[in-house]
Amino acid sequence: MPAAGLDPGGLPLARGGEALIPDALLYYRCQAKDRDGWSMLRAFVEVDRATMGPERLAAKVSAYERLYRHVPAVVGRPRPGSELPVEEWRRRYPVFPRVLFVLDGTGPTGIDNRISALHAGAKLARADFLRDVPMLAAPLTDVLRGGLSAPVWRPVTDPGQQVSWTDSLRG
Repeated sequence: MPAAGLDPGGLPLARGGEALIPDALLYYRCQAKDRDGWSMLRAFVEVDRATMGPERLAAKVSAYERLYRHVPAVVGRPRPGSELPVEEWRRRYPVFPRVLFVLDGTGPTGIDNRISALHAGAKLARADFLRDVPMLAAPLTDVLRGGLSAPVWRPVTDPGQQVSWTDSLRG
């Protein structure tokens, strides 16, 4: 039986105290398909109720990429034998969480427009980020109807597909 939990929290970005605050952080424990035991999946959840323009929604792709790459600045000289700075997210997670955009507040055409905007935002991201961080979008009505793990999620890099958010999209 899968176990899930939500934990919102802010993570620092690269500039002047700017923070990216997902609406939730989803923890999902499920049985691994390719081996014995359990796997822990994590996802940042962004709920979009169509209160911001599509361009601002698409800019969230860049914000997550900045978070993915953000390494805190070291003040002063590094001490001999001290660890080199690493990306801030590595202090909390073994791998960068997936990003799920839950879309609501508009009809099917509006949903398609918003997914197209996310797709356009993803075209500006570097290939390693897109390879390492699955980003998916789904209408809230589809998630409620089929369930969180149903194949209702559209990868922002290939919105013609529909997959489960738990599918392995890395590599």
